[in-house]
Amino acid sequence: MTAADSPRLPRVLLRAGLATASALVLAVAAAGPAAAEDETGFAPPDDAAVAPGAMTFTGPERAMCTANFVFSDGETVYLGQAAHCAGTGESSETDGCTSDSLPLGTPVEIEGAERPGTLAYSSWLSMQESGETDPDLCRYNDFALVALDPADVARTTPTMPFYGGPTGVDPDGTQPGEVVYGYGNSSLRQGVTALKPKTGTSTGTSGGGRTHTVVTVPPGVPGDSGSGYLSADGAALGLLSTLNVAPDAGTNGITDLRSALDYANGPGGHDGELRLVEGERPFTPQPLPVDLGQGA
Repeated sequence: MTAADSPRLPRVLLRAGLATASALVLAVAAAGPAAAEDETGFAPPDDAAVAPGAMTFTGPERAMCTANFVFSDGETVYLGQAAHCAGTGESSETDGCTSDSLPLGTPVEIEGAERPGTLAYSSWLSMQESGETDPDLCRYNDFALVALDPADVARTTPTMPFYGGPTGVDPDGTQPGEVVYGYGNSSLRQGVTALKPKTGTSTGTSGGGRTHTVVTVPPGVPGDSGSGYLSADGAALGLLSTLNVAPDAGTNGITDLRSALDYANGPGGHDGELRLVEGERPFTPQPLPVDLGQGA
């Protein structure tokens, strides 16, 4: 499928998720919503089993993605992931207004959790229910929430591995050349921790501010889908949505988090005011743990 990143520059996009079996042993007890009476119940970052960057496995096909950030509406604690992680079509189906998806309530296994979470919100399903036709929304509003089981809240940290933060939600997107930081956890990295952090730059914002194109080392790969990106000051910028094939092969499309949250709290109809939970460790920009050469 060919999708237009802007009226002047068509781009071939592929969803970044990867459906795969995993050798991880994850519990399969029944899921339920997570109570969030206060946020002091989170685990210290060094002791947490569940964190931004955890692998997620959605539905009976166990489509693998990477969680981005932790969210709360005052009653429930969620991990964010990409809406397309619950998609049931081809990887080239990136239009959330027409692409099929698993329903809300679908179990989602989470790396490090004792019990599955539950798909609790999907921008794709919300847009389809409302009959949305805005092309920028349909292409670039790719955000979902997985409700944690109550038993796993105390095993969770909102802190981004390696970099710390997030320090809040980025309010104004990116300009070309601005530094970005990410953290992917695809099984293609064979569990090598040093390959999970990513750093690079934005080539700009498009889609009415709803998407950023980034070039990072290492690049996002299948299975990193949904993973979180930080701006230069450690604010939560967005989440990996697409692997760009042409004309900018090797770049990634990032759904803007501020826009996605505004939609969820407004037309998306999320029940309760959804907000990002900030990290419990200061944001610290630092070089990659291994030398992977220079990015494009």
